Amino acid sequence: MEKKGLVKANKLKPNFRLFNINELERVLNKTNGKHGENHYKILKAKKKSNYSVIELFAGAGGTALGFDHAGLEHILLSDINKDSVSTLKKNKPKWNILEEDITKMNFKSLSADIVSGGFPCQAFSYAGKKLGFEDARGTLFFDFARCIKEVKPKVIMGENVRGLLKHDHGKTLQSITSVLIDLGYNIAFKVLKAQYFDVPQKRERLIILGVRKDLNLPIFFPKEKDYLISLKEALQNCPKSEGQQYSKRKKEIMKLIPEGGYWRNLPKDLQKQYMSTSYYTSGGKTGMARRLSWNEPSLTLTCAPAQKQTERCHPKETRPLTIREYARIQTFPDSWEFIGSISSQYRQIGNAVPVNLGFHIGQCIIAMLNKKIDPKSMYKTKVLKELKDFKQMSLF
Repeated sequence: MEKKGLVKANKLKPNFRLFNINELERVLNKTNGKHGENHYKILKAKKKSNYSVIELFAGAGGTALGFDHAGLEHILLSDINKDSVSTLKKNKPKWNILEEDITKMNFKSLSADIVSGGFPCQAFSYAGKKLGFEDARGTLFFDFARCIKEVKPKVIMGENVRGLLKHDHGKTLQSITSVLIDLGYNIAFKVLKAQYFDVPQKRERLIILGVRKDLNLPIFFPKEKDYLISLKEALQNCPKSEGQQYSKRKKEIMKLIPEGGYWRNLPKDLQKQYMSTSYYTSGGKTGMARRLSWNEPSLTLTCAPAQKQTERCHPKETRPLTIREYARIQTFPDSWEFIGSISSQYRQIGNAVPVNLGFHIGQCIIAMLNKKIDPKSMYKTKVLKELKDFKQMSLF
């Protein structure tokens, strides 16, 4: 259950794990179909804060909407993708949204408490460099950092895939951290698992938080919940919508896959036929011909639910998940419309940060700015003030 992301464990020493018995009972009940309380809901704070945000690489608005629900006010959002910008404008016509290349944007006239963005992370040179601001030039992270340099926000938030932790043996993240420290920020980072933050999906995001050194602000991360939300809970009364379809032969194959199963559940001859040369390669290949389970959170949503390598088949019906089912799993409200072709809508949703995860991060940022922690839902973490402390972070 731990390997499947269904339950958390405290690692005492090699090969020893400590589990919470109440949490285990809840997970066992849920996986056995005894759901009890339905925890699925779109989280919203009861009141707004006075803090403002600039959101870069905004996409279809997962982080931005989560921040909005947490009580933050956006003064600017930008993205270069036409459909993503159209989605944002359709749903939030009063937001200041720009379809623009970030490399051509000037931020010097802007002022905001927070700069946020899920910057694409191309690797940049490490060896023989000082790892400073100028070394990041030529990457989109450089423009994210340039916005921070020009705006001088109180708090910064960057997000990326978990793989950034180990990219180039950790050197890329070290370079990013160095740039942010040089810009005058104390930094902390943490991989957050969405399934523990009111999201019915096993999805991991690396979250980087920073606070301006002269303000002496703390850094808070959200505490993991002791419950999970199953796919069955999330898709209850989900609106009908369009979606990708299987070919006749693909549907015949997928009909043979049981709930929670994948290609290894096929007869041996069909395994070899369906997998082709992949049958003989190493690795689990567990995403291929994969049917989801009602009683667990969804696997990480991809940008194409009918793609052979990353199948996301409905638990009962033999079809890929629909657009609205995708949106439910990413905790977008049913009222949030996506603009563009079906493939573009899947891509926008699949690339987004889950809205409820954004909410929890936004709540932590507000608490940081207020210097007032909610001990029930967040905790204070140690910070990096100098690059020499990088390897002392708990993730390394």
